[in-house]
Amino acid sequence: MHKCTQHRLTGKERKCLKRRKELMSSIRGVSHFTRRTKRRLYFKLQLWMWRKRQKKYNFALFRAKKQETRKLELSERVEADSAIAVHPASIQTEPNLEVMKKDIHEFLDNFYRMYGSFIPLQKTDVLKHLRRTFNMDFSNSKNSIFPEVDRYRTAVVQNSVPSFQVVYKKHTLTLDDLCTLADQNWLNDQVMNMYGELMMDSANHEVHFLNSFFHRQLMTKGYDGVKRWTKQVDLFSKSLLLVPVHLEVHWCLVAADNIRKRICLYDSQGNALQKVARNVLKYLMTEAKERKQTAFENGWTVSFDEEIPQQSNENDCGVFVLEYSRCLTLGKPLNFSQRDIPKIRKRIYKELCDCKIHLQD
Repeated sequence: MHKCTQHRLTGKERKCLKRRKELMSSIRGVSHFTRRTKRRLYFKLQLWMWRKRQKKYNFALFRAKKQETRKLELSERVEADSAIAVHPASIQTEPNLEVMKKDIHEFLDNFYRMYGSFIPLQKTDVLKHLRRTFNMDFSNSKNSIFPEVDRYRTAVVQNSVPSFQVVYKKHTLTLDDLCTLADQNWLNDQVMNMYGELMMDSANHEVHFLNSFFHRQLMTKGYDGVKRWTKQVDLFSKSLLLVPVHLEVHWCLVAADNIRKRICLYDSQGNALQKVARNVLKYLMTEAKERKQTAFENGWTVSFDEEIPQQSNENDCGVFVLEYSRCLTLGKPLNFSQRDIPKIRKRIYKELCDCKIHLQD
């Protein structure tokens, strides 16, 4: 005789069987239904449960398919982006020469109207403009671009900008004033004083730049001659005082650090003009006494900084003074040299016309 092996139900089958028995028992418990009605009701319930399971399965299948599609789209997008990043030149074509010339002419016209001359123009400005306009690098096209810039610039200069002026607060600069920044010309007081005003504004007036005539007036008429010059200003509330000093044919700078009580002389020719620094110290001590600022009446030190950039000609002392002042105002190191002066002159010209200090060189 063969033994009949009994099939063991799994947990899922056992649960399903239990649910079916419960349904049948609940249906059988209703006495007023006929057996046929109960049977029909049972199969309807079974069908409803099957449809519910099928719906759940279809939803899971749909969700999995949607996730797969989304992953595929994402991978295709990444591949497309990487293809563009790797081969930017493949989608860029160099603009037509006439179109490029027209754009260069328009840029030069606007530049000339904005700055009154081409003194602050650098040829790299044209390349930067073209790069922004066409989203391309034109470094290899200099031989075709620069001659066109020179040719058109010569033609534009024939038509001077009538009565070009820059007005900022109480300062007015003419084109003659701005032309002192060209080549190796000597800077004048108007340029010096307006640039000082821009520096004070850039430092939120925590730095005070005294007028270029201040030291001359102090030397000729003493403290009483300049007493009213700072009537509206509390010098001792400032962190730094900058005093440009004009000595006949040379500019130098005296900086007074109110926090450290330190007066330092900056001279681009290496002259240790201690007398100039002590004149400023004497003025500050008298001013402190007049303003009853007892904390500033003593404790000052005077020094001469030798490790600073020096000029190698007789013409750029004014530019050095402005660059010393700018670096001290912005808290930057004095990292420039005589070789940088032509570029600095152009930048100062632009800053004066834009009426603001460019924080990025």
